[in-house]
Amino acid sequence: MKSLVNQLANYASYHRDRRNIYTHFIGIPLIVYALVVLLSRPSFTLSAELTLTPATLVVVISCVYYLFLSLSLGLVMTVLMAFALLGAAPLAALPWAQWLGWGVGLFLIGWVFQFIGHYFEGKKPAFVDDLIGLIIGPLFVVVELLFMLGLYKDLKAEVEQIAGKVR
Repeated sequence: MKSLVNQLANYASYHRDRRNIYTHFIGIPLIVYALVVLLSRPSFTLSAELTLTPATLVVVISCVYYLFLSLSLGLVMTVLMAFALLGAAPLAALPWAQWLGWGVGLFLIGWVFQFIGHYFEGKKPAFVDDLIGLIIGPLFVVVELLFMLGLYKDLKAEVEQIAGKVR
C-alpha cells in the first residue's frame, strides 16, 4: 500500500488548478453522498438485531483504509462518512422513484462539477489512470480544506514537493 503522501501527491498531480479543486469541493461530496444514498436502500438481514446495507460495508471498508493511511485523517473521514450514512437514510426510505431520482440526480450533478473542474485543469480525472483515485478523492478534498485552514502544514509541503503548488 502506498503511503499517505504518495497517494495524495499522485492524486494532487491531477489537481493543481485552484478552480478544479473548488469544483471538487462540491462534486466529490455530492458523488459520495449519492453513492451512499443509492447503496443504503438494499439491505441484508443477518439476524433480528443486525441488518447491513452495501453502503455500510463500503463506508466501513473505506474508513479502515483511511485509518491505515493516517489515524487522524482517518478519524475525520470516519466522522464525515458516518454523517453521510445518517443523512442518506431519509432519502433511502423514500418511495423507489424518488430515492432513485435523488441518488442518480446528485451523482450526475457531482460528475458535472468534476468534469468542469478537469476542463479548467486540462487533465483527465486521476481515477482514469489509477482506480484508487476513487477512494482518495474524498480524502483529498478534506485534506485540501484542512490545508486552506492552515492545518497539516508538513503534509502540505510534502505533497507540494512531489505534485507542485496549487496555481
